[in-house]
Amino acid sequence: MEETIPFKNLHSREYQGHKKKVHSVAWNCTGTKLASGSVDQTARVWLIEPHGHGKIKDIELKGHTDSVDQLCWDPKHTDLIATASGDKTVRLWDARSGKCSQQAELSGENINITYRPDGTHVAVGNRDDELTILDVRKFKPIHRRKFNYEVNEIAWNMTGEMFLLTTGNGTVEVLAYPSLRPLDTVVAHTAGCYCIAIDPKGRYFAVGSADSLVSLWDISEMLCVRTFTKLEWPVRTISFNHTGDYIASASEDLFVDISNVHTGRSLHQIPCKAAMNSVEWNPKYNLLAYAGDDKTKYQTDEGVFRIFGFENP
Repeated sequence: MEETIPFKNLHSREYQGHKKKVHSVAWNCTGTKLASGSVDQTARVWLIEPHGHGKIKDIELKGHTDSVDQLCWDPKHTDLIATASGDKTVRLWDARSGKCSQQAELSGENINITYRPDGTHVAVGNRDDELTILDVRKFKPIHRRKFNYEVNEIAWNMTGEMFLLTTGNGTVEVLAYPSLRPLDTVVAHTAGCYCIAIDPKGRYFAVGSADSLVSLWDISEMLCVRTFTKLEWPVRTISFNHTGDYIASASEDLFVDISNVHTGRSLHQIPCKAAMNSVEWNPKYNLLAYAGDDKTKYQTDEGVFRIFGFENP
């Protein structure tokens, strides 16, 4: 599969609203809304038209008392979103009203959150390497597990029967779900593994590491297929596009890389002014949201994110 998308002819648009830097961006399941979570203690939901112009209306989700570090949408519902914060709570919101519908008080500062693909459970990771699984309906913990290694990012496979954790030891720990029984340890990198993404076609997972490499793994064989080598700094964030043909990755390098999953070739770099915290492709269109540590000329946080992939600026 050679590149068919004329990336070099595409443009980015900027979205301003947060008062401090944006830590996390995520699309809803239909690709019509984008949520952003910020150090300013809020999340915002933006209605994005893939071919549209004009000012985008956004709605503010207020209630957290510390940074909103990560957020994720219900994979089965276009308007339900979960947020994880340093204030030790996880909150569930309705993106239409902006109201918080559920809240769970957990034991530590939450840095990671992800839905099981069927929408029944949410996994939350905190700074103390503790994993909590919440039942979405009751919004109560059903599993708690503390690990004796550094856990960085967490993900379910497409069927929800396997749970993957990236660790500070350079491994990906593979657990059975729901038993959380260890199945496999994948020795992936020479340095810590920071981020993980699951290919939407269910064939691969990708891991970004402190060694500046992104590795691609066959999920059924647990074998490394190839590595992507464009970045020179620790890889903070990665994402597959909706067809599974492209992978975006970013770091403290001043660009977001887009590479071909099947050849490993770098196809395009989106220039950035700062280190990036979050990249995520839209689940329906080739639109890539990205957010980082952008500053104004007065060295205050700019509080922006951008979306790449528009045919006009």
